[in-house]
Amino acid sequence: MLFGIYPGGASGDDTGGLATGAPDSPDRISALLDELQGATGAFLVRAYTAFKDTGGTPTTPADAARYAVRGRRLDLVAQYQSASGDVTGYCAFLRDLVERYGAVTATLQVTEEPNVTDNPVLDGYYPGVRDAITAGVVAAKTHARALGHDLAVGVNTTPLFGPATSFLADLTARDPAFAAAVDYVGLDFFPDVFRPLEGDLAEGVAGVLAHHRENVMAPAGLGHVPLHITEHGWPTGPDRSPRRQADVVDTVVRAVAGNAERLDITGYTHFALRDADSANPGLFHNFGLTTDDYTPKPAFHTYRALIAELGR
Repeated sequence: MLFGIYPGGASGDDTGGLATGAPDSPDRISALLDELQGATGAFLVRAYTAFKDTGGTPTTPADAARYAVRGRRLDLVAQYQSASGDVTGYCAFLRDLVERYGAVTATLQVTEEPNVTDNPVLDGYYPGVRDAITAGVVAAKTHARALGHDLAVGVNTTPLFGPATSFLADLTARDPAFAAAVDYVGLDFFPDVFRPLEGDLAEGVAGVLAHHRENVMAPAGLGHVPLHITEHGWPTGPDRSPRRQADVVDTVVRAVAGNAERLDITGYTHFALRDADSANPGLFHNFGLTTDDYTPKPAFHTYRALIAELGR
């Protein structure tokens, strides 16, 4: 399985704000990425950029391409945050990203959590997001092919239940060209973080993954498309011990790997490398595998061992 990580600390929160802290240290990040990657031949570095009505934003972490070395490639998220619904401008933004980063990028994700409509740090909040997805995937894939880049183009969501289960099916029905162009479906999920998980964690993870494959992707005509875990993490903090974080990482990654062949899961990316602010007790400040001064928590060593055991 292909592993990766978001190497920053800053994070959007559930109020529409940002959890931030001390600036990133590129040298410390590079050293820790080397340590996590170990002897595996490939590793993803997740980075975010956004299209707004004022133009594109710099990548987070800054100058993300610097980390795409020694077998590492970018997992680049192109957010759509146009208050005016400028889909044409977003497609031009995607083509520009392909030109600038295509040579060092493995996966280009078109929008971030577009099913979430009530949070301005996520893309479902903005008008025209579904058109941005369908047109954007086609634009990015067509341009990547024209330039000869081996670049997988995908879209992600959070877990989808009830009426929301049809989100991907609505997209494929809207534009058959989207269904033909999309290379993977991503899933951001954070079991036992925002609400307690009843029952066995591994069984719960397996159930969510099977549901996404069988009830979300297959009815959309995307049953043949790989599934990638694009974000997963578990924050430390008051009543949330570092030891428990390590146990959760081990359980979830093993559950993903154990179902990878059956459900065609090709990758897992962890969120995040570093806490935004370890002194802040909030959930969104403490997702890191290290504290904000890059001191590894037990989960860092757990994830490194899992990559060595299960990575490719």
